[in-house]
Parts: sequence; structure tokens; C-alpha cells
Amino acid sequence: MLARIFYSALQALENTVFPHFPRHFPALAVAAVEEQRHVERSGSWDGLKKAWEDAILWAVPKSRRTLERRHKRMYGSPEYRMKILQPKNNLRMCITCGHHHEVGVLCPNCYDRVKTETQKMQEEIQQELGLQPIDKDVVVLYQETPRTPGKPWQGKRIVELKRPRPAWFSKNPLEKTTQPPATTKEVKPTDLG
Repeated sequence: MLARIFYSALQALENTVFPHFPRHFPALAVAAVEEQRHVERSGSWDGLKKAWEDAILWAVPKSRRTLERRHKRMYGSPEYRMKILQPKNNLRMCITCGHHHEVGVLCPNCYDRVKTETQKMQEEIQQELGLQPIDKDVVVLYQETPRTPGKPWQGKRIVELKRPRPAWFSKNPLEKTTQPPATTKEVKPTDLG
């Protein structure tokens, strides 16, 4: 049955790809075909459509699950078994702002504050520099940042913001760590007790 459907699909494909060739040219071969039917050129798409509907779409669900069935799968059913909702044990309080968030995820409140501050910085940079090509590094200085000679922003494009730096915003965004580098190469184990 499956071989017959596959053969009719190949015949339909041959008829659409090679419509003007004589019927005695080398054809695509299919093993174990019992009967060879001639598919007319006018209805060649019908055979391909039938093969598509019958053979390929077997494993597709015919209808979507209803809301009731989805809820039964998630929460159980009173007649059979109830799935008890488990409390989350992976919630922590952010040490910066005090909002709760999941372990392994950035605090959404802190992330939103940094995101809005960064968007404000980008808008001010675009207002001051316009759409000119940037040939030098851009340094953003807040209101209270002193300009002393010998600082790393000399020779760079400076964008000054007319507001004070937020307390939570890093003074040097390119700074990798706040701890001084280690002076020794020895690693001593702790908490072996």
C-alpha cells in the first residue's frame, strides 16, 4: 500500500517535471511495485495531493487539546490524582535593591534600571554626535566627574551627561572586578572542618 502511494507520488512528480517528454524515457525506479498505473497529466496534482494527505501527515494531531485537558495534565484531576503545587525554593532577595528573583537569573528590577540608564546614555550620545562615523572611542562623563589631565579619556570623544551618576552604576563600566588581584599563586582550602 505504501509502495503504491509512493509510486503514484513519483509518477506525479515525473509528469510535472517532464511534461513534454515521450513516455519511454528512463524513469525513476521504485522497488516492489506490483502494479503500474498511468497517471494522466491533467490530474497529476491530484495524485500528489492524495499522497501528501495519506502518507505524510499521519503523526499530526487532528485537533488541539482543550483547556480542560491541558489543566488536567498540569494540575491533575480530582477524580484520579491531584498534582499538588510545589512551592519554589530557588527564590533569593537581591542584595542591591531588595526585590526577589530566581537563583541563576539577573534581578529584573536591577536589570531594568541599568537598561533605562543605558538607553538614556545612548540617546544623549546620538544627540551630541549625530550620525557621523565614530572614529574615536566615546567616553560618557556624568556631572560630578572631574576632568583631570592624564585620565584615560584624553584623546577620546567625550559626551557629558547633565545628571549625577546613579549610586548603583559602576564608575568604570569596563572594570572587570572590584577586588585587587591576588599576590600569591597558592590556593589554600577552606571549610574542611
